[in-house]
Amino acid sequence: MITCPRCQHKVDSQALQCPYCANILKAYGHPGMTLHQAVTGEFLCETCLYHGDDSCNFPQRPYATSCTLYKNSQIIVEKITPLPLPKIFKNWCLRNRGLLLLLALVLSSITLAFINSRR
Repeated sequence: MITCPRCQHKVDSQALQCPYCANILKAYGHPGMTLHQAVTGEFLCETCLYHGDDSCNFPQRPYATSCTLYKNSQIIVEKITPLPLPKIFKNWCLRNRGLLLLLALVLSSITLAFINSRR
């Protein structure tokens, strides 16, 4: 259940529009695209993350009252814990298997050439 920004009634999260005030809740009639709407008299851009870092290309900026891309900059993002070094190395090796195989082939060729040149 979500709250309608216009009438403050509880509405089903999949509803395309509010059954009480007919306010559109989903963008382009698609239940997966949330349409963020500002409270009356305010603009979404004031608290939007994209407006803050100047990467927003929305035509109504900075006076947008509804937006599909809105990200609230006032919500503190969870701190992501860094991976330990062995896990980072393992992931790098898995991503670059071909490079490691090529490197092993070159090193073995150089080693064989060095051994044969000493005879």
